[in-house]
Amino acid sequence: MKKCLLILSFIGVLFVSCSKGDDGGGTTSPPVVTTPTPTVPNPGKSSLSTPSNNEVCYDGVEQSDQTSLVNFSWQGSTDTDAYDLIIINQDTNASQTESGISATSKQVGLTKGVSYSWRVVSKSNVSNVTTNSDTWQFYLEGEGEENHVPFSATIISPSSGSTVNPSDGTVLLDWEGNDPDQGDELTYTVYFDSVDGLQSPSSDHTSLTESSLSVNVESGNTYYWRVKTSDQTSSSFTIVYSFQVN
Repeated sequence: MKKCLLILSFIGVLFVSCSKGDDGGGTTSPPVVTTPTPTVPNPGKSSLSTPSNNEVCYDGVEQSDQTSLVNFSWQGSTDTDAYDLIIINQDTNASQTESGISATSKQVGLTKGVSYSWRVVSKSNVSNVTTNSDTWQFYLEGEGEENHVPFSATIISPSSGSTVNPSDGTVLLDWEGNDPDQGDELTYTVYFDSVDGLQSPSSDHTSLTESSLSVNVESGNTYYWRVKTSDQTSSSFTIVYSFQVN
């Protein structure tokens, strides 16, 4: 009898031990494997080739009495499937876009006797991001011209849409002027206001010989500005730029 009790007790202990082992183990879930999202490269920045920046008298190929064919060329950029060529008439600020270019050059007919700026936008089929090249400018030679319209000024700072920290309540406007005619003396007029950049300039913002101007600003305001470049015979304007003051 005692022997039977001992055997039953041993079986009971063994059963409890096995049950505890089963309860503690349970069902093991498989490890979660996270598949990394592949990185989509953005298109690279193209380098411009021709027409050269600030080229004075680009002739092109005569198309008619009023127009010439201009050959635009640039270096191919990485991770790029197509290019957009954007050309701006600096006399009128009218923009012309040649889209979906697969090569690295494009011939375009343009009106003679006009300054143009241009840039190339790199685009990819697998990315919504686009990348702009630098912006260059040139003058397309007209018939029998003795004086050329100056190039629109190149804005250096503040860049459009930027937020700036004033110094003693002032911000320095900085730009660069160029003229196709060597020897012409350039003067500048700065249109600066908090409305639209088109208001009449103050007298101390006109006939400037330096290519920079310190202006008074107030924190929290947005300001608009553009530059008129004159060579005593003709003038050109930039588009309106804006910046916000901290």
